[in-house]
Amino acid sequence: MSGKIYFVSGIDTDAGKSFATGFLAREWNRSGVRTITQKLVQTGNADLSDDILLHRKIMGTGLLPEDIARLTMPEIYTFPASPHLAAKIDRRPLDLRKIAEATAQLAERYDAVLLEGAGGLMVPLTESMLSIDYVRERGYPVILVTSGKLGSINHTLLSLEALKTRGMKLHSLVYNMFPKGNPMIQQDSEAYFRAVLVRDWPGAEFQIVPVMDI
Repeated sequence: MSGKIYFVSGIDTDAGKSFATGFLAREWNRSGVRTITQKLVQTGNADLSDDILLHRKIMGTGLLPEDIARLTMPEIYTFPASPHLAAKIDRRPLDLRKIAEATAQLAERYDAVLLEGAGGLMVPLTESMLSIDYVRERGYPVILVTSGKLGSINHTLLSLEALKTRGMKLHSLVYNMFPKGNPMIQQDSEAYFRAVLVRDWPGAEFQIVPVMDI
């Protein structure tokens, strides 16, 4: 496998991880790192993944051959819920092997794969498998997306604690600036998160996703 796989998760459902995933893919490609995005599981769609479409819009590429082949969206469910429930409603079990094989194929073709999760780290993929444990088993470094909205510090620290408890690698903490919130809270949160990384995750990067017009 030639490409490196990074798992992109958010501190909650509305952290902005799809915006962050598309932004990172665009910037990495511009820097010479051939990067593609993949959606681990998409719920709430019938055909194409809305999140993949958003990634491509931000990246400015349109649909890629890997999108047409469904390698970037191997599992799609119609009901907008946690994957374990969406799969139950659609009466089609989640195929984790199919997802892993699609990820491996993408990693053969690209330098990097940004694998966007569904919701936060503790979202259940099946009745017995959490997202975080799927990622831990495969050794993917985690890119955690946070923001400056009220409550983000608590959710971020809980997510980081879950990663540390499982001995997982944090590649970077990504600070999403959209939507614009209280400037004082956003500035304080950014400073707080930077200090947490220096103290507890010295090898991790801190990145900012600016407000984008797309």
